[in-house]
Amino acid sequence: MLNKKILITFCFTLVLLLSANASFAEIKTFVKEYTYQASEADSKLSSRTISLREVKRLLLEELGTYLESITEVKNFQLTKDQIVTLTAGIVSAEVMEEKWDGKIYWLKARISADQDNVIKSIDKLRQDRQKVKELEETRKRSEELLKENERLKKELLTAKGEKKKETAQKYKRNIENLTATEWSDMGYSLINSGNYKDAVEAYNEAIKLNPRDAPDYLNRGVAYAILGNHQQAIKDYTKAIELDPLPLFAAGAYFNRGLAYGNLGNYHKAIKDYDIAIELDPKLKSIYHNRGLAYVKLGNYQQAIKDYNKAIKLDPQDADTYISRGNAYGNLGNYQDAIMDLCKAIELYPQFADAYNNRGLAYGELGNNQQKIKDFEIAARLGHKEAQDLLKKQGI
Repeated sequence: MLNKKILITFCFTLVLLLSANASFAEIKTFVKEYTYQASEADSKLSSRTISLREVKRLLLEELGTYLESITEVKNFQLTKDQIVTLTAGIVSAEVMEEKWDGKIYWLKARISADQDNVIKSIDKLRQDRQKVKELEETRKRSEELLKENERLKKELLTAKGEKKKETAQKYKRNIENLTATEWSDMGYSLINSGNYKDAVEAYNEAIKLNPRDAPDYLNRGVAYAILGNHQQAIKDYTKAIELDPLPLFAAGAYFNRGLAYGNLGNYHKAIKDYDIAIELDPKLKSIYHNRGLAYVKLGNYQQAIKDYNKAIKLDPQDADTYISRGNAYGNLGNYQDAIMDLCKAIELYPQFADAYNNRGLAYGELGNNQQKIKDFEIAARLGHKEAQDLLKKQGI
């Protein structure tokens, strides 16, 4: 019987930053300054929040203008606004200097971006409909809050009595919403850098200030899941679904909750959530793949194969799904079909150690020991522990 560790693929509303790995990669750096004149209702903290949001906007606009001229980005047929929206989910600003004298806040920040990695990230991110929608809404909300901030500042100059008090309260709440957006951005950046504990803390702060923002719960749930706290992740996914039941967003939340239930060994609940996610977004390949993995855990290999078939139809270039379907065929004793799928997985990803190991097992079941040993040797060279142990037992 073939065996394989379940590959859990999180459907993040997030896109991980691609790390630069070539010494010759072109790094572009943009620097901007912003000066903010505080109102009587402003504190150092509120002035910094506003300055930071404004300088980020200026930096992303400049980066967007630059990227718009790159041939590869032109081929994506994106508008400049779309490029700016997407890069907000890829790069982050770094504060270089800042000053506050009680009335004026001055801030200098920069964005550094590896051109090739940013282009690859844009290409990947633009295909994630849910993340694109989230980034669009974040940008829209931030711009609306900044405009509202300016309006309330002007109103405070002439307002008197109860009207002034009421306007000051609105202004305070507006600043809290801007600060919540800043904490959300920080949480997103921390997840990208692999700092999941601090990401949870950042989302905690964002949720304190704005407890009605569904993406914050979803993303905090992702961080909890990576940390292994699946119970808390389930609570956050459930809250996210409650706050935003619309199909495009909820499909990802149900899918992630299904993953969490699967990690807790509750495969029946996982499948129920995958079923709902598929109803909401029937074109998301990962849902079928992971529902297939859950069916495998329950021993229902026929149903798993049906799900893998759907996943492959949606994405015929995914090596993981071929190896999963091959393993299911192997568990049913259909070793010829298993070998065909494992060959396809190897064709798509020649360094796939699991595929060689499992193909070796299938060849062994068919009595082809010569090919079995060849596959085990390749898997062993690729670092596959099971293949290495099997070869050692046979004195190879």
